[in-house]
Amino acid sequence: MVVTEDIAVPSWDLYELSIPCTVFGTPQPDLADPWYDLRLCSTGQRQQDSSPAGTGLSLQTRYGLDDLVGADTVIVPSVPDPCVDEGRPLPPALITALRHAYDAGARMVSLCTGAFALAEAGLLDGRRATAHWMHTAQLAERYPKVEVDDSVLYVDDGDVLTSAGLTAGLDLCLHLVRRDLGAHIANQLARRMVVPAHRPGGQAQFIDLSVPTTDDGSLGPVLDWARTHLDQPLTVEDLARRAAMSPRTLHRRLQAATGTTPLQWLLNQRLGRAQNLLESTDLPIEKVGELSGLGTANNLRHHFLKQIGISPSNYRRAFPRTTPESSPSPLENRTQRGERRPRIDHDASDAPVTPRATGPDD
Repeated sequence: MVVTEDIAVPSWDLYELSIPCTVFGTPQPDLADPWYDLRLCSTGQRQQDSSPAGTGLSLQTRYGLDDLVGADTVIVPSVPDPCVDEGRPLPPALITALRHAYDAGARMVSLCTGAFALAEAGLLDGRRATAHWMHTAQLAERYPKVEVDDSVLYVDDGDVLTSAGLTAGLDLCLHLVRRDLGAHIANQLARRMVVPAHRPGGQAQFIDLSVPTTDDGSLGPVLDWARTHLDQPLTVEDLARRAAMSPRTLHRRLQAATGTTPLQWLLNQRLGRAQNLLESTDLPIEKVGELSGLGTANNLRHHFLKQIGISPSNYRRAFPRTTPESSPSPLENRTQRGERRPRIDHDASDAPVTPRATGPDD
């Protein structure tokens, strides 16, 4: 990961810097062993920043830009504010190092304003990308070859990924874990971090995701019941009847509690069940569709391609069933095979993963 500011790191940048450190820098041997090997690489630009937003915190690392060439994934969490707001040039050595890392096969990732560094290196030309909503207009104006989308939390374009600002960086980092190690491990890590494993679209990104469990009209019991009956043809009316409320009331309360509609909530739960079955069993695709409540194999494939961006068969091949005692982790498998960067082979019809957001709090 690139540290673009070593001295007086601004508070906002410090937050984005801490996200990859938390996700990738803390070993989780009970989830996957080996875990990621995170290295902070300094640009060597140690000019004192007199900005009042600085924390006064200084960072020291023994790694420099030369170490980016050997990385599987390079993350740029942010760039100095003057480089965005005042047009101050980014360090030429950083831009050169990013290009060399990409040419060597590294997966390139930016969080928030880190997109300006990838754009300056030409790595976003002709690609769809995003950044913090406060800076997307500047990004689009400065780099007209980039297709800037300010309505998403992150964009996965295969070997180049970009996220919006602040907590959207956490969404992208968990998405990377999901790509590399599977949905189950990503979900377990998110649970330890006390955050949603995946925030699905729209205004839901900014609504309290906790489900009320103490009031008389609690949705907790009916949602728990639904999770244990996903193999059945549940309808909104079934859930409303179980919760002893009208379908309209159920829709309003579930929207307020989870930020999504009852039908979308059911679909998300069914997809999660299907992912776990594909990762943990050898059941035929048809059976996975049946047990997850998605029906036929064709219907399962349709929803996987639309919501996850990959077919069920390719998802299973990407995350083969392993046991901790007998099999290495997916990261170790890739190392043994000599692969440079983790990647899913998408079908030709697959679309990049782009969870949507429309609010000002990316």
